[in-house]
Amino acid sequence: MCGVIDEQARESLTHKRIAVAGVSRSGASAANVILIKLRDPGHDVFPVNPNATELEGMACYRDIPSIPGGVDGVVTVTTPQVTEEIVHQCAAKGVRRLWIHRAMGSSLSEKTVEMSRESGIEVGCPMMFQAPVDIGHRCMKWWFRLTGALPS
Repeated sequence: MCGVIDEQARESLTHKRIAVAGVSRSGASAANVILIKLRDPGHDVFPVNPNATELEGMACYRDIPSIPGGVDGVVTVTTPQVTEEIVHQCAAKGVRRLWIHRAMGSSLSEKTVEMSRESGIEVGCPMMFQAPVDIGHRCMKWWFRLTGALPS
């Protein structure tokens, strides 16, 4: 099963146009780190924050529908309530990959997972697989496998 998950994450990372919701104006958030980690190897990334017009030197968008040309996937590092709205936006725009940040202050809720599945949206987090994998994500991957949250 682990090989399937690894393969799904790697396949997800082949998509070039990725939005990152929850990017902070202060620059001190997991979303900002994820945005840069996806941008540096060549993904076209789009910060999403309804309260900013530019973040990390890039144009920022208020929501998923406002991104010109659409996106292949979305990473959300927001509250569960905002993530629920992002699920609706993804479903409306035909985005089939939603990566939900699962660390402390998680964007994940049972409702968002259920809504995603009902909309045909694949949910996961590829940061445990995006090379180079940082120590934090290596530890999370190990912990999730140990606890059964990620099949081994």
